[in-house]
Amino acid sequence: VAMNMQAMTEDRPIPVVFAAVSDPVGSALVESLDAPGGNLTGTSDYLDTNAVMNLIFALNPDAQNIALLYNLSEDSSTAPIAAAKEYLTEKGVNYKDYTGTNVNEVMQAVDSIVADRMDAVFTPTDNTIMAAELSIYETLLEAAIPHYTGADSFALNGAFLGYGVDYANLGVETADMIFDILVNGASVSDMPVKTFDNGTATVNTEICEAFGTTYEAVAEIFAPFCTKVQPIETSESFD
Repeated sequence: VAMNMQAMTEDRPIPVVFAAVSDPVGSALVESLDAPGGNLTGTSDYLDTNAVMNLIFALNPDAQNIALLYNLSEDSSTAPIAAAKEYLTEKGVNYKDYTGTNVNEVMQAVDSIVADRMDAVFTPTDNTIMAAELSIYETLLEAAIPHYTGADSFALNGAFLGYGVDYANLGVETADMIFDILVNGASVSDMPVKTFDNGTATVNTEICEAFGTTYEAVAEIFAPFCTKVQPIETSESFD
């Protein structure tokens, strides 16, 4: 959406404020986070991939096979998947790519993950996988394979863990940027892209119980690696 707005306003410099774009520089929306340089700025939910990887091995130090589940065409997945591969390579842990472009393909990819007996699954802030989460979480649950993801919305829909920003706060900060432009006359090209602390781990309590543990036990393990650990239950939407 942000890229479409960029193209549509190329010859009409209308201020555009995007929200929750994971890699605005890599997507060529802005020249840099500090100085966007054009008519677009906004907020980013950039994912600290290493932090998620640390959680995987904090809970299971013996994990040796990690599945990377994502959509190849999702810009938001490119940088974190590359970072995950670098982390796992340095750690000497095997990984394998599993990809899909729609719900059916993602479900087939998850069947392959189960067949390959992977120890854990990592997905960044990938919209395609998010859309399929309610269709795949039970398959991963039955196979006792935890799904580590890049947003709390995944955990709401059945993933074991979502790690990332506080999206309610991100929305407020985005609105403040819009206010600053409209009311105070702030320059979009000079307004830095807002980034956030990626330290919140949202753990699905029902998945914990199904794996034979408790939320409290998992939270205690994760606490040294996060600024905040919070529980959630599976549902189709936030209240």
